[in-house]
Amino acid sequence: MKSDIEIARSVELKKIKQVAESIGIPRDEVENYGRYIAKIPEYLIDEEKVKKSNLILITAITATKAGIGKTTVSIGLALGLNKIGKKAIVALREPSLGPCFGMKGGAAGGGYAQVLPMEKINLHFTGDFHAITSAHNMISALLDNYLYQNQSKGFGLKEILWRRVLDVNDRS
Repeated sequence: MKSDIEIARSVELKKIKQVAESIGIPRDEVENYGRYIAKIPEYLIDEEKVKKSNLILITAITATKAGIGKTTVSIGLALGLNKIGKKAIVALREPSLGPCFGMKGGAAGGGYAQVLPMEKINLHFTGDFHAITSAHNMISALLDNYLYQNQSKGFGLKEILWRRVLDVNDRS
């Protein structure tokens, strides 16, 4: 049996614009993040089609020791539905860094139910998590500085409830 990485390396990836066209998204609406990853504008969502469709939400699964969890089940379900003639698309959020360090699964599915290219997905994907983390931490630094600069005016605090954020499991 092939390992996850052997399976991933044996697959010829389709360019994301080809994938988008196959589901009716015009090429010029695709915002590329390399050849295989993209964003599409929210206004392309057809609310009438959404009302006629079904949503299967997979929010929590206790992963197996092999790391099979939400991503593998979500991808496998979409592949299976497409195989029996249903039109199915899977939407996944960007994984946190915890899986990348082996704290959970692999964050990109497994076996023949993987999101590829996994190294791009696991290491900042489209950069959204990094941008959110940076923006939050900048606001935290501004708050800390304001309180420090104005402590003589009575801004003495015993604790700060707005903490910095990291995309890792950090005990501090």
